[in-house]
Amino acid sequence: MHKKIHEKILNLMRDGSYAPLTAEELLDALAGECSATDFWQELLALEQNGEIIKTRFDTYGLPEKMGLVAGRFQLTSKGFGFVIPDNKGDRPDVFIPPRSLNGAMNNDRVLARVNNDTHGKKPEGEILRIIVHANNKVVGVFHQSGDFAFVTPDDKRIGQDVYVMKRDFNKAQDGQKVVVEITAWPQEHRKAEGKVTEILGNLGDVGLEILSIIKQNDLPLEFPEEVLAASRKVPKTIKKSELAGRRDLRGRTVVTVDGEDAKDLDDAVYVEQIGKEEFLLGVYIADVSYYVTEDSVLDKEARERGTSVYLVDRVLPMLPERLSNGICSLNAGEDRLTMACEMHIDGKGAVLSYEIFPAVINVRHRLSYNIVRAVLAGDKELCQRYEDVVPMLAKMDELRQILHDKRARRGAVDFDLPEQKVILDEKLHPIEIVQRIHGNAESIIEEFMLAANETVAQHMFKQRWPFVYRVHDVPAEDKMQELAKLLANFNVKFRVSEETKPKEVQQAVKAIAGRPEERLITTVALRSMKQAVYQTDNIGHFGLAAKYYTHFTSPIRRYPDLIVHRLLRQWLQAPKLKSSEVEPLTEKLDMIAEHSSIRERAAADAERATVELKKCEYMAEHIGEEYDGVISGVTAFGMFVELANGVEGLVHISSLMDDYYEFFEERYALVGTHTGHVYRLGDKVRIEVLQVNISDVAIDFIMAGENAGVREHIRQQLLSKQKPAKGFSSQRVALSAETNKKKHERSKGLKNKQPGRRSGKHGKPADKSKKRRKKK
Repeated sequence: MHKKIHEKILNLMRDGSYAPLTAEELLDALAGECSATDFWQELLALEQNGEIIKTRFDTYGLPEKMGLVAGRFQLTSKGFGFVIPDNKGDRPDVFIPPRSLNGAMNNDRVLARVNNDTHGKKPEGEILRIIVHANNKVVGVFHQSGDFAFVTPDDKRIGQDVYVMKRDFNKAQDGQKVVVEITAWPQEHRKAEGKVTEILGNLGDVGLEILSIIKQNDLPLEFPEEVLAASRKVPKTIKKSELAGRRDLRGRTVVTVDGEDAKDLDDAVYVEQIGKEEFLLGVYIADVSYYVTEDSVLDKEARERGTSVYLVDRVLPMLPERLSNGICSLNAGEDRLTMACEMHIDGKGAVLSYEIFPAVINVRHRLSYNIVRAVLAGDKELCQRYEDVVPMLAKMDELRQILHDKRARRGAVDFDLPEQKVILDEKLHPIEIVQRIHGNAESIIEEFMLAANETVAQHMFKQRWPFVYRVHDVPAEDKMQELAKLLANFNVKFRVSEETKPKEVQQAVKAIAGRPEERLITTVALRSMKQAVYQTDNIGHFGLAAKYYTHFTSPIRRYPDLIVHRLLRQWLQAPKLKSSEVEPLTEKLDMIAEHSSIRERAAADAERATVELKKCEYMAEHIGEEYDGVISGVTAFGMFVELANGVEGLVHISSLMDDYYEFFEERYALVGTHTGHVYRLGDKVRIEVLQVNISDVAIDFIMAGENAGVREHIRQQLLSKQKPAKGFSSQRVALSAETNKKKHERSKGLKNKQPGRRSGKHGKPADKSKKRRKKK
């Protein structure tokens, strides 16, 4: 793709005075700025990608100027969905009712017509065509019916079964979990068709659910033999000849600090005080690009994978173990090649000067976060064992605070949300859910990596080199309006402007600190943010309040970091890039950045799904037990309650036995019609675990104290209802008022006011004139 021609065409159409032109008129308007061949190629590519539209009069224009929108389609389990516009800006999502899907499936890239007659609601529309299909492979359960079968997708958001003819069964049997490849895409009155390509196992097999998640997110389980063969050719040790041109820092007391079970150690650190108010911070990153050369077999595999994936029970590495745990890993006592970033930092956290250069190091100690935490706390035994680095660790903690304070002053938003780790036994059965610790030891490495990432990004930006940045755009104004409404419920003022500043969000989060609702406000604020992505256009990082940011510090497990190292290597060899090299390199980096962002999201979805699955398995052992929790989401059909261990379950509105409850969107609350009893976001409640559906990854709670008869009645009642879809955790916790409205009120005429069952005879509502029992 010729990026310059691409942008010239789009910029011409974005001009306020532009009226749709024919292709020939467009070419004339560009006045010889490109060849006719290149122009026609780009025009066709833009049309096929939905970035421009060809009208019935053979003229071209932008979709948004024609009442159309191109974007990614998100389908819900209820049968309706939303088109999330490309380059969204302030453009709202477009609601697509079930009758207007036109065969679109979840995550397809589509072109939709917008219906402006929305009576004050969010825009509604219909899908005109599918630009790019997203689900060429589907994981689900195989259901045979004579000479044909249907595969019911695990991901209910896909929205429809896949039809399979007998010749395409591939020995699959009824009830098995399979992977099916789409051979014919769905149309308005016809299901998708496919063929079975892989049989994953029988329902109930140990490990089948996690295998299904891996396949559903298109994650590779094994390395191809040619990749493993290439990795075996990489030497296990460093030759003297490889040290040429590298700074020898093997005499320096460099340490690694990681989790107890980490094996791919790609960063090492060193701190020295070199003046009263000045520190030398050395960040040394494994020089993976030295071993993984451009377009080699190893490079192509790493590019395709994009990232290592850390599932609850295994790691799917980006690079073969020979590299990730071997020659690239900064193992203590071994000479290792690195790319170094050394910074002189003053007492206010400013980087006074820096150097980026290739080096060789020999790590003195392999420390863990637990060790560093204990040393900083004065543990005598560990202080004695690591006496040679104890003073440096103290300086590291001092510098950590300086760097953190600097980020806080400029407005960085720290979303310090607790994370859970599920502990498994040898049979991969969950036995405990623990909170991950994030203390000073973890913060030391976090702050040092942030400093190095910012320094490298700023350096390459000022060199005017094509580069891959880690960017985080300004949040949409409508999301900030919703956050402001929520904060107002807790008497916190948050003024929304056209372009929100990080400092404003930071101050709002600070205002709620220490209060019971802190966790929930922080969660909602985080979900109001846009996703951080990789791209070549540097727009800064909103959350970090940073003008320049990249990912440089984890090349063993993230492909963008490997690319950053490769670009640094090229810059070191030839600081001035030829003008003819800029455009091809930028185009290549654009594709890498986009693919890396997609693979990162798939990895995150898989990681989250496996944790949620194991949480369900864990809670299945605790049915009937009572827990204290906090209301983490309120919707028209009930409320979600989060327990101290991070597990979340649904208290369905029909299980509230003491009254009819009405959903008040603006207040994030359910209010009893007669008693006035309120269940509000952030309230503490006590619940009982009613039932767990592991296949749907769904947990149902009821309010604690119900008798056995009531519990059974509620259980049967819930079983008769449509269960929330698998993977619904990410949907159900969307707390914004508009999201709740779109997802639950618009589907099938669902109304705000819904009765809970009360204690009348045979489950019927009790006489309204009678006194209602109060909640316990």
